[in-house]
Amino acid sequence: MRRVVVTGLGALTPLGNNLHEYWEGLKNGVSGSVMITRFDTEKFKTKFACELKDYDSAKYFDRKEANKLDLYSQYALIATDEAVIDSGLNLEKVDKDRVGVIWASGIGGLETFFLAIKSYVLGDGTPRFSPFFIPKMIGDIAAGSISIKYGFRGPNFATVSACASSTNAIIDAINYIRWGKADIFITGGSEASINEPGIGGFNALQALSTNNAEFQSASRPFDQTRDGFVLGEGAGALVVEEYEHAKARGAKVYAELVGTGLTADAYHLTAPHPEGLGARNVMKLAVNDACLKYKDVDYINVHGTATPLGDVSETKAIVNVFGEHAYKLNISSTKSMTGHLLGAAGAIEAIAAIMAVVHDVIPPTINFKVPDPAIDQKLNLTLNKAQNRKVNVAISNTFGFGGHNASVVIKKAEV
Repeated sequence: MRRVVVTGLGALTPLGNNLHEYWEGLKNGVSGSVMITRFDTEKFKTKFACELKDYDSAKYFDRKEANKLDLYSQYALIATDEAVIDSGLNLEKVDKDRVGVIWASGIGGLETFFLAIKSYVLGDGTPRFSPFFIPKMIGDIAAGSISIKYGFRGPNFATVSACASSTNAIIDAINYIRWGKADIFITGGSEASINEPGIGGFNALQALSTNNAEFQSASRPFDQTRDGFVLGEGAGALVVEEYEHAKARGAKVYAELVGTGLTADAYHLTAPHPEGLGARNVMKLAVNDACLKYKDVDYINVHGTATPLGDVSETKAIVNVFGEHAYKLNISSTKSMTGHLLGAAGAIEAIAAIMAVVHDVIPPTINFKVPDPAIDQKLNLTLNKAQNRKVNVAISNTFGFGGHNASVVIKKAEV
């Protein structure tokens, strides 16, 4: 079977606007949560989110181009540009028929949709929609925009599985390379839902934290006082490549992607299976696909959203799958720092796990104060401070509304 490696990374996150800033923020346990600046939150239950810092589209796009792109597509193009440059791809020589794009977003152009409908409703009923309304909004347009910018003519599509979306995209890219359909993929995800319908909608679901008084520490996975997730925004991009192709062009290799798993809870629209059945099965599938033993795994970057039910079910699943080895693992939720980027979560968290494998550093779960008796206290949840340890194998877990579960196994690159 063809092997798949990671040769380029790009990150646009609430902790920093490039890969280096993102990783430094993770290592140092920085909270990305701020009071929302995008709109007036006076009448909203939640008034904070993990916004990008100092984002200005004019730094990346001219005004005409920016007007054609929803924020989620802007974020996708920015992160991809960093990843492509980082990969060292020679765009003049690479066979663009063998380079594909699989990109994810859980919601897509929500702001574009909201502003257009708002304008229509507040108008006189005349449908004065922009010709860019549909192409700015739809969920596949970021993938299309990336391929158009670089001329990549390989397989090109979008994946949507709620918060598991970008892990699904990465898994599809891995499999298409394994099957010989392409040699390189740009993959990842982006999300831009910090707006009135994004905050209002998740508030209505009672999914968001409303701890406005302690907004910087409101994302507190595994803590007994957790009351929901903090919404984040941004993008993560990976250049994944067939191993021999990368080797032939002398590319640097961050890590190897060796195992994948996909399952469904088949239980509830928004709640996880209480015993973590789908999470249990997806980790088993991923480790088995990697041809590894459970004891080989050193670190799990968990879904860990800081919801009352989700954190309990995922930790139960880990103990069930790994047995006694579960207590030798490091586990952490980087959502404690970045917030929850929905469809982009899997991409930025896979990048966090890759960097942990590269640097032998486990990013922490911050904001932890009060142990939850429903969560096994013998687990090493990497609380509040990064930990140094050898990381040969890591797993990145992402789970989505609808019961979608996806896991990727990441292995240290062979020197």
